[in-house]
Amino acid sequence: MVTQAQQEITLQQIMAHLDSIRKDMVILEKSEFANLRAENEKMKIELDQVKQQLMNETGKIRADSKLDINLERSRVTDMFTDQERKLMEATTEFHKKDSSTNSVISEISNKIDTEIASLKTLMESNKLDTIRYLAASVFTCLAIALGFYRFWK
Repeated sequence: MVTQAQQEITLQQIMAHLDSIRKDMVILEKSEFANLRAENEKMKIELDQVKQQLMNETGKIRADSKLDINLERSRVTDMFTDQERKLMEATTEFHKKDSSTNSVISEISNKIDTEIASLKTLMESNKLDTIRYLAASVFTCLAIALGFYRFWK
């Protein structure tokens, strides 16, 4: 059997022991919390570093992409300008050839018109000569016929 005083002493000892356990738990909890906080800070720093590296890499990629786009745009613009120049040269050459062709066609047309006019003149001249010879032949035949008629009569 235990006396009341011993029971209270034992209870006080248990309570003291519990208090020391509580203190140890609080200390342990605080040190664990501090460790977690330190670990969390390390992770934040690492995350910031990774984020910074990612931002640097995306910046580099953007700069490279912009450079590539600008180079391609410049190349396409140069190519377009070159094609436009070639088109202008071809257009100019086409107009030159067209004008020379038109002048040759007009010369040929004028020659044809001149030849047609001279042929018409020649044809009219030949027609008049033919009519003249025909008339002379008719009158000659008539004269011969009248000569024979007179001679027979």
